Amino acid sequence: MEEQLKELKELKEQALAKIKEATNVKELNEVRVAYLGKKGPITDLLKGMGKLPAEERPKMGALVNVIRETVTEVLEERMAKLEEEAINEQLSKEAIDVTLPGRPARTGNHHPLTRVVEEIEDFFISMGYEIAEGPEVEKDYYNFEALNLPKGHPARDMQDSFYISEEVLLRTHTSPVQARTMEAKGGESIKIICPGKVYRRDNDDATHSHQFTQIEGLVVGEDIRMSDLKGTLDLFAKKMFGADREIRLRPSFFPFTEPSVEMDISCFKCGGDGCNVCKKTGWIEILGAGMVHPNVLKMAGYDPETVSGFAFGMGPERIAMLKYGVEDIRQFYTNDVRFISQFHRTEA
Repeated sequence: MEEQLKELKELKEQALAKIKEATNVKELNEVRVAYLGKKGPITDLLKGMGKLPAEERPKMGALVNVIRETVTEVLEERMAKLEEEAINEQLSKEAIDVTLPGRPARTGNHHPLTRVVEEIEDFFISMGYEIAEGPEVEKDYYNFEALNLPKGHPARDMQDSFYISEEVLLRTHTSPVQARTMEAKGGESIKIICPGKVYRRDNDDATHSHQFTQIEGLVVGEDIRMSDLKGTLDLFAKKMFGADREIRLRPSFFPFTEPSVEMDISCFKCGGDGCNVCKKTGWIEILGAGMVHPNVLKMAGYDPETVSGFAFGMGPERIAMLKYGVEDIRQFYTNDVRFISQFHRTEA
């Protein structure tokens, strides 16, 4: 019994010394496991109680429990102190000087094409147009046939296409959206614009791309005239390029409109005198337009004897190139920050 009491006293002193030596929470946890764990010496003493004479067990058990409680209490006090020290150390390392000036957040810019598309959309929405969208992977019927371009029509060669199958292709213009909208409306009046990506098998260079954006417009209803089209395009040109812009319409050909026209605007750089931008002509070609062909109206379920309409199509890339003086269309797609950062949005 004397030996065991001596062993208990030494064990207690060892444990308290180890607790005092611990400098962090990790080391203190190691002491706790070493002395109070399931395989620790204090637990072993309790397990060995059965070997003692019956009259010595209560006294020995009480002493072991006192030592265990003493070690536990001292350990918890030391743990609380070390945890507080660790938190204070962390706070001192992570202290923030609130008097320092903040780091300015870098704001991005709208892509020039996005800006032009949104500007065009805002203009036509203000005139009562709705925005219509359609699939980029399109059926041959809506891309060509519903637009008065039957199979074998020579005008199909003007739009060298990416075919996925004989009847499915990447759309070559956003006109299929117009055909789908007319079909869905079932004879009702229409006033829409159709922005989106289009695809043609073209060699990329400074003025051409195999993938580009297009915005087409369509108005269908009673008593729609060419004068309505001209007035709309005149307002559009003044909105995009300045109030002193003039327009002219030249006869052209598109299978889905009749009559068809190309629209030019007076050069915004030289005012019509002739310069390198307008190639000395004083005019710049902007878009194509015309009155909706009666065959297109018929295929969509409209009676060309009672309703009429006009349509137009433009390329935002071309407008952006003219508006911002960009000479190479490929700059819109290379994601060069040096190029894009030039276009700062100044509107409120």
